Amino acid sequence: MARRKNVLTNWIRRPFARFGNAERDFVALGIATAAILMFVGTGSAVGPDVVRSLAGYGLGPDKVLVNALLLNIALIIFGWRRYSQLSEEVAERRKAEKLALKMAETDPLTGFMNRRCFGGALKRMMEKSDANGEGLAVMMIDIDNFKQINDFNGHSAGDRILYECAMRINSIIPRNSAVARIGGDEFACAVPYDKARPEFIDTIAAGIVEALNQPTEHNNSSLAVTASLGITRADAGIGLDLARSDALRLLEMADIAMYHAKRQGRNSYFWFEDHMANEMRFRREIEAGIRHGLSQDEFVPSYEQQIDVQTGELTGFEMLARWNSPKFGMVKPDIFIPIAENIGAIGDLSECLLKKALSDAKQWDTRLTLAVNISPLQLRDPWFSQRLLKLLLEANFPPQRLEVEITESCLHENLTMVRTLISSLKNQGISVSLDDFGTGYSSLAQLQSLPFDRIKIDRSFVSKLTRDKDSAAIVEAIAMLGKGLGLPVTVEGIEDEKVLDALRAYGALSGQGYLYGEPRSADETRTWLSENGLLLSGSPAAEMPKPLAGAPANPASMTNPNRPIAGTG
Repeated sequence: MARRKNVLTNWIRRPFARFGNAERDFVALGIATAAILMFVGTGSAVGPDVVRSLAGYGLGPDKVLVNALLLNIALIIFGWRRYSQLSEEVAERRKAEKLALKMAETDPLTGFMNRRCFGGALKRMMEKSDANGEGLAVMMIDIDNFKQINDFNGHSAGDRILYECAMRINSIIPRNSAVARIGGDEFACAVPYDKARPEFIDTIAAGIVEALNQPTEHNNSSLAVTASLGITRADAGIGLDLARSDALRLLEMADIAMYHAKRQGRNSYFWFEDHMANEMRFRREIEAGIRHGLSQDEFVPSYEQQIDVQTGELTGFEMLARWNSPKFGMVKPDIFIPIAENIGAIGDLSECLLKKALSDAKQWDTRLTLAVNISPLQLRDPWFSQRLLKLLLEANFPPQRLEVEITESCLHENLTMVRTLISSLKNQGISVSLDDFGTGYSSLAQLQSLPFDRIKIDRSFVSKLTRDKDSAAIVEAIAMLGKGLGLPVTVEGIEDEKVLDALRAYGALSGQGYLYGEPRSADETRTWLSENGLLLSGSPAAEMPKPLAGAPANPASMTNPNRPIAGTG
């Protein structure tokens, strides 16, 4: 880091190097000195003749000597002006050099050090803390969801938040600390402390998290942000092969702890622990695996049945993402979906899965619907509905059979954009349902104002339906709410007969869960539908022979209104 800083410094100073000796310009000094000596010599010869001539005793000075004297005077004036101008130019150039160095080493928005400068400062602080027997803590601070705030409110609002956060951080950390802005919304701090009082760092970290959680006023509006903070000690992680130098090692460990704080819900701080490094390595392997898997077509859809709770009739399927990785095996979506969102691969992943699902569902009975979840990140894409329509046209799939599920948490990100997207999808004939209802904080006014076609009750309430009175009351209330608003209701997480019997008391509901069987692959679903006569004629599986003994049995007759499709895994 120090070497790179020296290279940068030399590169900046190179244009100014020729001014380094300007204050000792020997040419100008030589001219001026020679002119002064000649002036003294010539003047001593010309002066007496001039005096005698003025007194009327002589013929006057020699004209050649007078010309030489005047030339000496001109040379003295030239040399002095030259030297004065060079001195002024040197002063201006030195100011420019200092400004260039400052710009190369500091962040122009906050005035903090930048990443390049902070590395050298951190290395010097590590050496000093070792010599003094002190501890040194390194903090990595990241503003949560800053890109979203920046996109929705403009860059001026983003700059305002960054500046305000920088000032709050600077007001909390001790004066003998170093602080830098090392990325768009990331800050780093190095804080010396007494090894006998490590709680001092916890106090500072908690203070920073609390301070950054306060709203920022901008253009008569209040902008709320949170921050995630990771901390490590200078003596932590010894033996872990995380970086090539101690300074980089500390920054990487603090960064790992910061991302751990984000995964634990944000708006908090965590100290680095050795197991976090293993988690980060696994995460990087998953990231690389996702990118490789997209190119190798490793992501496949699976299908979970959706059943009419009262009649036991199959109404459709919900598509669930699966990753059939040669390295990791069958990976569930709760592992790879958040990582795909973070690395910006969720759009390509969703499009890949949706193409396959539309191709599969086109072979099903036309009464069966296909439900798909979309990521909150896809809601920020203003062209999402057009992309979806393109996929429907390419697959020749009727939009009336497609249902898009939006999680309740999306309503708090940008209600106007969500409303526009829902309207656009419905104009194309696609149904839109509100997923995980009851787990967020949407108001009834929002539910009434947004044109949803269905609401889905989260499995966290359904799984405790027969054991917890509060959960039962919530499920009943949502079921009655859907009936009152004229919205069909789907219940997730039905796993036993007792829960199913309790749900039947709430009226017309659709349900899904392991009671009806685990999600099946595309081939298993096609075979199962073929056995039940629910494939269109001419579909590949419609001509397949009956499966041998041991294959999934027919769970129920689709025409039996009183028999649920239970135990069909």
